[in-house]
Amino acid sequence: MAAAGPPAGGSGRSKVAPSVDFDHSCSDSVEYLTLNFGPFETVHRWRRLPPCDEFVGARRSKHTVVAYRDAIYVFGGDNGKTMLNDLLRFDVKDCSWCRAFTTGTPPAPRYHHSAVVYGSSMFVFGGYTGDIYSNSNLKNKNDLFEYKFVALCSGLLPVARSAHGATVYSEKLWIFAGYDGNARLNDMWTIGLQDRELTCWEEIEQSGEIPPSCCNFPVAVCKDKMFVFSGQSGAKITNNLFQFEFKEKIWTRIPTEHLLRGSPPPPQRRYGHTMVAFDRHLYVFGGAADNTLPNELHCYDVDSQTWEVIQPSPDSEVKHSAFLSAFYFPSCNSSFEDGCIYSLPFVHFFPQLPSGRLFHAAAVISDAMYIFGGTVDNNIRSGEMYRFQFSCYPKCTLHEDYGRLWENRQFSDLEFVLGEKEERVRGHTAIVTARCKWLKKKIMQARERLKQVNIEDEGHAACQKDGIGGNVKLCRLQPLLEVPIREAEAQPFEVLMQFLYTDKIKYPRKGHVQDVLLIMDVYKLALNFKLSRLEQLCLQYIEASVDLQNVLIVCENANKLQLDQLKEHCLNFVVKESHFNQVIMMKEFEHLSSSLIVEIVRRKQQPPVRTHSDQPLDIGTSLIQDMKAYLEGGGIEFCDIILLLDGHPRPAHKAILAARSSYFEAMFRSFMPEDGQVNISIGEMVPSKQAFESMLRYIYYGEVNMPPEDSLYLFAAPYYYGFSNNRLQAYCKQNLEMNVTVENVLQILEAADRTQALDMKRHCLHIIVHQFTKVSKLPNLRSLSQPLLLDIIESLANHISDKQCAELGSDI
Repeated sequence: MAAAGPPAGGSGRSKVAPSVDFDHSCSDSVEYLTLNFGPFETVHRWRRLPPCDEFVGARRSKHTVVAYRDAIYVFGGDNGKTMLNDLLRFDVKDCSWCRAFTTGTPPAPRYHHSAVVYGSSMFVFGGYTGDIYSNSNLKNKNDLFEYKFVALCSGLLPVARSAHGATVYSEKLWIFAGYDGNARLNDMWTIGLQDRELTCWEEIEQSGEIPPSCCNFPVAVCKDKMFVFSGQSGAKITNNLFQFEFKEKIWTRIPTEHLLRGSPPPPQRRYGHTMVAFDRHLYVFGGAADNTLPNELHCYDVDSQTWEVIQPSPDSEVKHSAFLSAFYFPSCNSSFEDGCIYSLPFVHFFPQLPSGRLFHAAAVISDAMYIFGGTVDNNIRSGEMYRFQFSCYPKCTLHEDYGRLWENRQFSDLEFVLGEKEERVRGHTAIVTARCKWLKKKIMQARERLKQVNIEDEGHAACQKDGIGGNVKLCRLQPLLEVPIREAEAQPFEVLMQFLYTDKIKYPRKGHVQDVLLIMDVYKLALNFKLSRLEQLCLQYIEASVDLQNVLIVCENANKLQLDQLKEHCLNFVVKESHFNQVIMMKEFEHLSSSLIVEIVRRKQQPPVRTHSDQPLDIGTSLIQDMKAYLEGGGIEFCDIILLLDGHPRPAHKAILAARSSYFEAMFRSFMPEDGQVNISIGEMVPSKQAFESMLRYIYYGEVNMPPEDSLYLFAAPYYYGFSNNRLQAYCKQNLEMNVTVENVLQILEAADRTQALDMKRHCLHIIVHQFTKVSKLPNLRSLSQPLLLDIIESLANHISDKQCAELGSDI
C-alpha cells in the first residue's frame, strides 16, 4: 500500500523546520495568491530618464548623489570649467528636475567631496575647492555641512581631503582614505550623527588586511560590512575587494582563489566608478579601467563571493525614434486605465543603455539604481540620468543544502575504506555517483562484489523491480556498502568529498605550510579521480599560497608527488630575479635533493622557452550540471525511492530529496514507507506531470525556469515541502505576473481553475475577453472543460451584445 502524501489541511508553515528562512509576508496558499499584473519594470532593464536642462543645472562630474524619499539630490562637482555648489533635485515619480530650495550659506564650490543621508538631513564632508580655470587656490577641505548647511563640530578633525569614501552605519558617519593634496590616505574616521552638538570626530584603529592608501573609489554597506573596491592607489592599484567589519574594526581582502579560470572574474582595476548595495549584492558601474571607459554592470554576491556581469534586458537598447508607441513608464507621468496602455509621443528617443563614464554618482531608491552625470568620451560632462531595475530573489540554497547533507551524514548508504589504515568516511551514493565517474565505477564494483558474496541475503541487499518495464531496480543496501579506496587518506579525501557536495572547498590558512601540503594531497586525488574542476581550484589556491617561506617545501613535495605543473610554477618562482638570492641562502635549500638543486641551477642559467597552448582550459562540470544530468537519466540505476504522481511512478533518490526538503527528510527519518513509494500532492491538489517535473528540477539542481502554468501548481510547494527558503515561490509569482500571453492563456486558465487561484483566473478571463479574436483561433479552446467554457461565455456576455454572445457560444 502506497504511503500517503502530505496531510491535507492545516497550515503549510507547520511543515517547515524552524530554521527555514521564509518571508512570511508571502501567502503559503495559491488560493490567496494576490498578483500584480502591471505596470511593472523589466528586471535588469536600463532606462534613460530626462536629462537635467542647462537652465536648471550644468552637466557635471565629480559630484555626489544621495537619495531621500522619492527624490535624488545632486550636489557640487564641476562642469569642466568651474566648480559647482548648487543643489539639484530629481523627482523619481514625475521624472522632473528642479533646483532644491536652500537657506543659509552653502559650502564653497567643490568636487570629489562626499555626501550621505541620515534621518532627514544630508551631510557633506570635505572635497577639493578653488579655481580650476586659473588653477589657483586649489586645496582640500575637511569641513562638514548639514543640509540646511549648519557647520558642525569642532575639536579633533580628520586631515583635509577629497576623493574619499563615506557612508552611514549605526547612526554614525564613517570616512575612509582619500587624497590630502600631497599623498593618498587610508585612515578612517567616524562621528555620531545624533546629538551632534555633543559628538566629535574619532579616529578608528583599524586592523587586518587594510586596503592600500587610495582615492577616487566607492564604498557600500551590505550585511553590516563596509566594502571598498579598487580606486587610485599609485603603483599598487589592484582590483581587490575589501570588507570592513564595523564591530571588530577588522579589514579582510576578499579572496579570488576560489574563482575558477573561465568563470566571471572581478571587474578590471579602475577609479572614478560607483558601487551601491542592494539586497545581498554589490553593483559596480563605470570608472576608468586602464584607459577605457567600460559600461558593463558588475554584480558581486556577498553570500557566494562570486562576480557576474549583468546582461541588460533586450529592451534596454531601444534605438533613436520619433515616436514610441504603447510603452509604459511606471515611475513617470503616463496613462494607465482599465487595462489599457496609451502611446506616448517623443520628439527624440535615445538609447537606454548608459555609455561608459567616470566621476558619475549613483544612489538607490526602493528596488532601482539611479546614475547621474559623469565624464564621458573626450572629457565631456554629462547631464544624463539613468535608472536600472534590480532583481530581488531569495538566494539559491542548493550548495548549502547538499553541504548540510555532507556535514550531518544523515541517510548515508555507503562507507569508503581509505588507505592502509582503513579509515572510514561515510557518504551518499546519489551525490558521489553524480559527481565522479571514477568513484562511481568503484561503487558499482563494490555492489557487484556484495551481490556475488550473498545475493540471497536480504540483510545485505534487497532489490525489487519497480514495475517500469523491469529496467529500474530499487536498491536498499543494509548495512552500509563498503567501498575500498587504497589510493586515498582520510583527511584529503574528506576535502574532496566536501567539493563533491558543494562545488567548493574551505580554503585553509593561506601560506601555512601544512595547509598547503594538504591541498597538494587533494590536488593529487583530483588528478587521479579525473575531477578537472577540483584540480583547478587546488592549483589556483596552491599557486596563490606559494611564497618565499614555503616555496622549497612545496617544490619538493610537488616533485615527490609528480605534480609537474605545480613543480614548474615553484621553479619559475625560485629563479625570479627578486627571489633567487634569498631562496638559495635559506637552510631549506641545503636539504633539497641533489637532483632538484641541479634543476634549479640549470633553470636559472637557461630558462626554458615559454609556450602558449591554444587548447581551451577544461574546468570540468559544475554541481548544477552534474545533478541535471543525473535527474535526466544518469542516475536511474541508483534510484532508491518511487514517487507516485496520480498513480504514475517516478524513480528518485532519497538523499537528494531529504537534503532539499524538510518534509522528505522527516518522512525518511521517521516513517519511511516499507514499499518505498510516496504519493505526491501539494495539499489536496495533485500537480500536473509537467509541474511535477519542474519541481524535481528545482529540487535536484535549483532550476526555476518553467512555463507559467507550472508556477500556479508550485506556488505553495516551498511551504508544503519545507524548502530552505521561498525562492521558488518568488520566481513563480514573477513568472505569473509577467508571462501570461494569448498563446498560453488557456493552459494557465485551466491551471488557475484547478488550483483555485481566483486572482489569476480573473486575469486570464480578462485577457481572453479583450483578445478573443486571437484566442478563438487557438486549437485547445474547444478542449476546455464545459464549466470553463461557460465562464468564458459569461465573461464575454458582460462586454458584447446578447446576440453576439449567443453566436460565440454556439461556435464554442
